[in-house]
Amino acid sequence: MLGSATVTALVGTMKPEVAKAFYADTLGLKFITDDSYAMVFEGKNARVRVSRVPAVMPAQYAVLAFQVDDIEKAVDGLTAKGVVFARYGFFVQDARGIWAAPDGTKVAWFHDPDLNLLSVVQHV
Repeated sequence: MLGSATVTALVGTMKPEVAKAFYADTLGLKFITDDSYAMVFEGKNARVRVSRVPAVMPAQYAVLAFQVDDIEKAVDGLTAKGVVFARYGFFVQDARGIWAAPDGTKVAWFHDPDLNLLSVVQHV
């Protein structure tokens, strides 16, 4: 029923101006609109709605994943823009913070300004 619907991911922010700069300038998503309730950004195949909320309760898992062709290049580019990649004691991560899954998929995690956990993923 919804297989052909356009998907919009939702995250919250208590820092709308900082979030706008992060999603547009740091991540490079196209800014679409700001209706005073939320800002909408667009990537290659989906939209992200960053809603103004009174409190953000960050999930303990990634809420957005960006699929990339070259994760090392993506991580290096984001690091150059000030993004800090998360380190976890229960994963073996390389010097960049990239974890390699048993099937060869590579993942690196980082936070937005409201501590929403995001990731970049390179599938095999």
